[in-house]
Amino acid sequence: MPKASEKLTEDRKNEIISACAKLYETMSFKDITIKEIGSAISCTRTSVYNYFQTKEEIFLALLQSEYQSWIDSLNKIQAQYNKLSRTELAQAFAHSLEDRKTLLKLLSMNLYDMEVNSRIERLVELKVTYGKALSTVEGCLKKFCPEMSRQEIQDFIYSFFPFIFGIYPYTAVSKRQKEAMVAAGVNFLEISVYDITLKEVKKLLDV
Repeated sequence: MPKASEKLTEDRKNEIISACAKLYETMSFKDITIKEIGSAISCTRTSVYNYFQTKEEIFLALLQSEYQSWIDSLNKIQAQYNKLSRTELAQAFAHSLEDRKTLLKLLSMNLYDMEVNSRIERLVELKVTYGKALSTVEGCLKKFCPEMSRQEIQDFIYSFFPFIFGIYPYTAVSKRQKEAMVAAGVNFLEISVYDITLKEVKKLLDV
């Protein structure tokens, strides 16, 4: 494929993904359709199918993009600092997820639907990027905590990543959910992505 055609294809895909991300800020996953996404882009709605077969594939591409943005922020931390204390590393991890609310929302609320309704090749692309995220976190630990054993690093990763999947519901409590918890007599604490991540990472790093 000529480079101009490759660039046009990539630009179109990114436009579709960006439109999906914008809609996801104010609409629920189930209410967003390819028709809605098509109405928000410069090309025709039917042309969306030239790039994605289902809306879930678009969301899967959005998730992949969010993972890559997180990877980029972690790589920037490694490039920017020669040394970090465990507390400073915990703070850096917490800040890296602070701006990734779309990532956290997708992982917590829509991962199953995205994966089951996407072609295997699209799913493989996501898993490659997910693998890079695992490796990047491991790279941060090896650089800034060289005293950690291989087993300790593995234990960190297999506690930290499942934790990430559950962050969103604790940090994005709606007004209706608050009212229901008050009526049910359930205590709840409003907490930010940064604060909840910092507490968990400090615990995992034994700070």
